Amino acid sequence: MLHMLLDSIDWRILALLQSDARMSNVELARAVGLSPSPCLARVRALEGAGYISRYVSLLDALKVGLKVSVFIQVALEKQVEKALEVFENAILERPEVMECYLMTGEADYLLRVVVPDIQALEEFILHFLSRVPGVGNIKSSFALKQVKYQTALPLPVDLVGKKDTTGALRKNQPRVSTTRARQHRRNR
Repeated sequence: MLHMLLDSIDWRILALLQSDARMSNVELARAVGLSPSPCLARVRALEGAGYISRYVSLLDALKVGLKVSVFIQVALEKQVEKALEVFENAILERPEVMECYLMTGEADYLLRVVVPDIQALEEFILHFLSRVPGVGNIKSSFALKQVKYQTALPLPVDLVGKKDTTGALRKNQPRVSTTRARQHRRNR
């Protein structure tokens, strides 16, 4: 993977695409102050360097019938490389596992699982998770309410730019009052 240094335009491109990946190249170019061709070249370079890993559509879980969100802590019997590999390969095959993290602390793994109902969760735990070789302990916590859900990464604001009152991104620049601007023009 090619490593590249990002400038403020690259950071703004990343920020804008995180908020709307369907934005046309012409709109994106206008928003970052480039013409379309150099803008597209930058996007392709960001993709090629791995800064943009993929484009997705985010669906509403409730509208597609996935009403139960559960966080599951899994402790393995042994923390040896082969046991970790077996568990991770098994988890990679399950579409209801939205996220899986190898953790420090009491649990070895933390999973976020989304299913349509309690019966589907029971099926997942009893007929799959508890049968994965090496699993020693399983603890589940139901999410009652989603307070915050965000997919956009927090990019460095000083490099991205701040939103002006219209919501458009702009470069961080000191504001010049109209009076000072008029005085500056008169003094030239």
